[in-house]
Amino acid sequence: MKVHGEGAFESAIEQSLLDSGWRPGIPARYDRQLGLDTSELFAFLGDTQNDAWLKLVAYHSKDVVETQRHFAEYLAKQIDERGPLDVLRRGIKDKGIPFRLAYFKPAHSITDDALTLYRANRLTVTRQLRYSARDDKSLDLALFVNGIPLATAELKNPLTNQTVEDAKKQYRTDRDPKELLFARRALAHFAVDPDLVFVTTRLAGDDTRFLPFNTGSAGPGKSGGAGNPAVDGYRTAYLWEQIWHPDTWMDLVRRFMHTDKESRALIFPRYHQWHAVTALTDHAAAHGSGDNYLVMHSAGSGKSNTIAWLAHRLSSLHTARAIPEKNIAANEPVFDKVIIITDRVVLDRQLQDTVFQFEHVPGVVQRIDKDSNQLAAALSGETAKVVISTMQKFGFILEKVDGLRGKRFAVIVDEAHSSQSGDNATALKKVLLRKGSDDIDDDGDPLTASALARGRHETLSYFAFTATPKSKTLELFGTREADGNVRPFHTYSMRQAIEEGFILDVLRQYVTYQSYWKLANQNPDDPEVDPKKAASQLARFAVLHPTMMAQKAEIIVEHYRRHTASRLGGRAKAMVVTGSREAAAKLYTAIKKYVETNGYSGCAPLVAFSGDLSLDGVEVTEARLNGFGESELPERFAYTAADDKHAGTPKAKQPVEYPILVVAEKYQTGFDQPLLTTMYVDKPLKGVAAVQTLSRLNRTHPLKAQGDVFVLDFVNESADITEQFKPYFETAATVPTDPNLLYTAENAVTSYALLVQTEMQAYVEALLDAEGKATTDAALHKAHAALYRFTDPARDRYVALAADDPESADGFRAALRDYTRMYAFLAQVVPYQDRELERLYLYGRALLNRLPRRQDPAVDIGEVQLTHLRVSKTGTHDASLDAEGEQMLPGFTGGGAGPQNDLATMALSELIDELNDRFGMGLGEADKVWFEQQVAALAEDGAVEAAALVNDEGNFGVVCEKRIEDVILSRHDDNGKLMQRYLDDDTLRNHMNQFARSQAYRLIRRKHGLA
Repeated sequence: MKVHGEGAFESAIEQSLLDSGWRPGIPARYDRQLGLDTSELFAFLGDTQNDAWLKLVAYHSKDVVETQRHFAEYLAKQIDERGPLDVLRRGIKDKGIPFRLAYFKPAHSITDDALTLYRANRLTVTRQLRYSARDDKSLDLALFVNGIPLATAELKNPLTNQTVEDAKKQYRTDRDPKELLFARRALAHFAVDPDLVFVTTRLAGDDTRFLPFNTGSAGPGKSGGAGNPAVDGYRTAYLWEQIWHPDTWMDLVRRFMHTDKESRALIFPRYHQWHAVTALTDHAAAHGSGDNYLVMHSAGSGKSNTIAWLAHRLSSLHTARAIPEKNIAANEPVFDKVIIITDRVVLDRQLQDTVFQFEHVPGVVQRIDKDSNQLAAALSGETAKVVISTMQKFGFILEKVDGLRGKRFAVIVDEAHSSQSGDNATALKKVLLRKGSDDIDDDGDPLTASALARGRHETLSYFAFTATPKSKTLELFGTREADGNVRPFHTYSMRQAIEEGFILDVLRQYVTYQSYWKLANQNPDDPEVDPKKAASQLARFAVLHPTMMAQKAEIIVEHYRRHTASRLGGRAKAMVVTGSREAAAKLYTAIKKYVETNGYSGCAPLVAFSGDLSLDGVEVTEARLNGFGESELPERFAYTAADDKHAGTPKAKQPVEYPILVVAEKYQTGFDQPLLTTMYVDKPLKGVAAVQTLSRLNRTHPLKAQGDVFVLDFVNESADITEQFKPYFETAATVPTDPNLLYTAENAVTSYALLVQTEMQAYVEALLDAEGKATTDAALHKAHAALYRFTDPARDRYVALAADDPESADGFRAALRDYTRMYAFLAQVVPYQDRELERLYLYGRALLNRLPRRQDPAVDIGEVQLTHLRVSKTGTHDASLDAEGEQMLPGFTGGGAGPQNDLATMALSELIDELNDRFGMGLGEADKVWFEQQVAALAEDGAVEAAALVNDEGNFGVVCEKRIEDVILSRHDDNGKLMQRYLDDDTLRNHMNQFARSQAYRLIRRKHGLA
């Protein structure tokens, strides 16, 4: 054998497997007609179920050969019908006699018999298996469990100029997917070389899709890119040393591989999924409950499956050894229940389907979709092992749950973020720890018990999943390491997901636009204004101006038609992200009008925002603008004419295609639409919001390539967006918070001398007593009144202070707000047992809601006019990141912005000049707003001017109506496209005429001092 040849690589793998407990398979013993190694099959049955086998032999008149022939044929038929996974897990019955085809490692090691049977499994590795009944083609490796083939592998050696790509090509072009071994036996097929591993669960010729099965360039669970790190030996040795180890392989068969109910595809875990689940469960088994874990897994990581596998494993997890410090014995269940906190209904269905394939017991997974009574029953009952709920339901069930004290819970948080640090999380802990107002600590103090309920507890473990952890999230759920910093327990990076092809890079094609504008002050008195508030209103006036909306609508629609509409075979979708509900409604209206005016088909928009909105005096909602209910929007948006099943029906009856969705807040997180290829951004994006919003584009689709993904941004700079992505591209860490910050915040509150200890104590005693004992309406009313009585004096003192020194009153409010926010977070992280801190939090939280707010005078910018506007492309950028490494997030400081008391004023005209210098750089005559030009021309018309001086505005309109269209038509060369819209759109023309009359009338009267 040549040292550099493929045979040496194959031999090294085989020897490693034999050393770990595999047996050598004999190729000649493989029955190509049945797809079974019958020799290993009958050896297994004889070792483990001889009595049952003898019964079956007796049924066949003691003819062993006939019994073996019949049983092998029947088993092959059962595998054909049910699949090898189900047969291995549940066995078969032949003539009423049950037979197990595999034994799996028990959850605990109490029964030696179970381990004896488990060790009797016969795992065999067969080299150069000739698998076909038609020819003598052979596979490099085949892996069998008790004679049933479960995996194949093709090995390649770069030293002989063949790589893993050649192995994939061999499977695609030289392995007939209709062959029995590939079609109805083996579950996974591995393409392997010394550097990389890929796997598929279905051969489909040229359409075979191989997924990477690599640890990541930095190693398992760490940040980095695709591939495997350099090691002392083969980079891919983890495959045969870890994954193909007998214990791991049997566990994969038992508790990982499953069939997706919707696609019917067999799911084999990706390496990071397997590693995360096993690392988490191994740690919990070794240390018991009481630890928190943060899993930083990128979008595209297959998080739903990871959570499903983890929940199932945790529900039957037993301790590996006794843990005396936590009063946990060996071989004891680590958790009594697993609770998943999520808002995703799809996760419920996936869990139900996945766990049932493993357990075949209904009711193991229960979703709480009714009320708190259902949740209380699930937590108290014995049937449900995995309970799925939302965080909000836990605040209402404290008095309904009995018997939970002393129980241990694993809480899996889907999309963990800082909201898990507030009162909802405390309510969950109180329920699971069964700490009501009648609970006391060892010293008999309910206030201390209330404080203790906020912190970490040895009976609760949190397993938190997120792709974008904030520093608070890291502190709550992360792992404090030797250098003192807090990091995720396990990472699968955005970089690795992009490099492995599971998501697309949304920053690769990033086009930026800039809006330039100028305003004119039409107020004759030039009032003094608060510059900060007035600047905000002036900018809002410019941004929401109809002309601004019209220009952006034109850019969006024309870009969509030229660059997006034809992508994905005509299926591509676009999202427009706006900064407010009003902006969304106005931009949607402008896009719709532009599409209709130009007669464009196939690019009708939809809009999504919450609640009611007054738009130009008309109450509108999302449903009213779209013409159908909110719940229908995802399906309507997903519809594409390219996939239309109604193509044969009359066009008038076919569904409408809506490829453009304008949103304000909604659909910017958690919305999974793979057809989205383009995003138009018209709002500032910062931090986590930037990543979550733009990541709506990163989902893959069979027709979607990297070049299809496109961002056009009207507001942000590409370099700024790159900075927002950095902390989440590989991995993040943070510095732990100084616990003494809370005492600094406490001192800031008490320094104002507004709070009285006796009032605070009376309030919290009434509150804690009422939480569990006010069971009747009368008792509840009495307790509620008491809470007001004990906060009244502090509120009155605050009102008096606000009248005398409003800035000090604002300072107190800011300090109290900062303290309550800081305590709600830090009490989850730091084991405070300070009664005074808890008392100030409970009292301060209530008092904040009762303090009247100072009403700053509103700013009236009066009459202003948009005179110049240009929306211009400023560049096309590749904003994607390279290897960025670990990013340190700033630690939690707790300080808020505090009161803003800078009330200096400036003249409105001066402020407008300042804004014009900032936003109007480079604007000239060509950038004058066309419509404003028409108003100015109308005001300069002699007949119109004369009429305005001697008439009220109503009578003036009669005269003006006869001249307005003549004036506008005489200036038609200034903007042909808008001119055409003016002529074609009656509604637009009437609106513009009415506005022009009003503006011209005011200009003329003001000019002559008659305003």
